[in-house]
Amino acid sequence: MGSSSVEIPEFVLNSSGQKIPLLGLGTATSPLVGSGDTKTAILHAIEVGYRHFDTATLYLTEEPLGEAIAEAMSSGLIKSREELFISSKLWCSDAHPDLVLPAVQRSLQNLQLEYIDLYVIHWPVASRPGCYDFPIQKADFLELDFEGVWAALEECQRLGHIKAIGVSNFSSKKLFDILAIAKIRPAVNQVEINPLWQQKKLIEFCKENNILVTAYAPLGAKGTFWGSNRVIENEVLKEIANAKGKTVAQVCLRWAYEQGVCVIVKSFNKERMKENLEIFDWELTEEEINKIAEIPQSRGCLGEDYISEKGPFKTIQELWDEEI
Repeated sequence: MGSSSVEIPEFVLNSSGQKIPLLGLGTATSPLVGSGDTKTAILHAIEVGYRHFDTATLYLTEEPLGEAIAEAMSSGLIKSREELFISSKLWCSDAHPDLVLPAVQRSLQNLQLEYIDLYVIHWPVASRPGCYDFPIQKADFLELDFEGVWAALEECQRLGHIKAIGVSNFSSKKLFDILAIAKIRPAVNQVEINPLWQQKKLIEFCKENNILVTAYAPLGAKGTFWGSNRVIENEVLKEIANAKGKTVAQVCLRWAYEQGVCVIVKSFNKERMKENLEIFDWELTEEEINKIAEIPQSRGCLGEDYISEKGPFKTIQELWDEEI
């Protein structure tokens, strides 16, 4: 199957009717790469068939993504903005009711766009306004005003700046709390999912509430400050990959897709970008799925950077509501 002709399946989001491609390219890099390299990688991705791009204020990749989109349109690589699905995230220091709209407007300016398809709360905590340091100083954490911040996001959706709103790194319990106050339901919850952290309970809860789960770190986020090789080096996955004549990465992405989730995969390597798209014309057998289900489970991204003895979350257990 030629990569450029890959049809990436789509899912219709609950609150907006937006169609989201179920495989997207992530733009977070650790350590940071230059914006020129990021822009080039995004243009390559558009060339080989990606239409869904995931960025965030924290990643510092909104501007190169915006430049790549502008170039893709002016060069005829895509016919219109509508062909793309762009998601970005509200950083902790902007997670205050009065700062949501200015944050969204900054993202729109960086991206050179009239609207963002999906905008999510990056973590369920706030931090001191105006401070963009990462990691966040332990003394700078603040309780997130869920109700106020969510209402401000709903207003941004009503104004047309954002087509759909959602959350990231939310446990079932924290999602439940948002659902209790939301006038517009979260469309997406973006969380770590891979064969070593399968999140079955959370996926089930989200499906029951018509919330799409998006998987980050589907390959274990090797090369990031918290990621590792543990997914790619897993013997069960290697065995399945060898038997199928696929890469371990392809097996992981296909597995995630078969869980009914959207997958964000990050590779700036053109060949790997193509490989990662080649997961839609074959499937895992029941036996292979059962083998993957038996892999011992543990969370890769513990979120230690978001806990503080001063609160609001003093322990990893509190951050994830025991889903660890």
